[in-house]
Amino acid sequence: MTPAAPSAIRDFDFIHGRWTVEHRRLKARGVGANDWDCFPSTSYCEPRLGGLANVEEVDCPARGWTGLALRIFDIGAQEWTVRWVNSTNGVLQPPVRGRFDADGCVLEGPDSDEGRPIIARYIWSDITPATARWTQAFSYDDGATWEINWVMDFTRAEA
Repeated sequence: MTPAAPSAIRDFDFIHGRWTVEHRRLKARGVGANDWDCFPSTSYCEPRLGGLANVEEVDCPARGWTGLALRIFDIGAQEWTVRWVNSTNGVLQPPVRGRFDADGCVLEGPDSDEGRPIIARYIWSDITPATARWTQAFSYDDGATWEINWVMDFTRAEA
């Protein structure tokens, strides 16, 4: 087994701690809509397994749900896997997988959206010590086109 590069295991260290989050989510996906729902939340993330994994909980009282992201570094593949579950349905979503580069991180994986097969793409960008952006996009045509349907802007909460 190839040991993980220390820098790769630390890729998601930026998200550890407490955050305030501004959400912008499409009200209808996959139909060409441009009507957005905007709302706040808070987030808390902490490392596990010496940084090999982390757990983030998002609390969104404005919409009545909480969610949990589980991120794990796959040592053999040298990439991150991310899985999501929320309190509205309790279903653990299929994983997205990807790596960081100089611009951030792109993770992708097959999923479904209201019964339609999709490819889900998560993008982490604009990462600084105090801010970060997460964007979710779906492709309904096997990656030919993408629709951004959710953007989360993170701002580090004061201690």
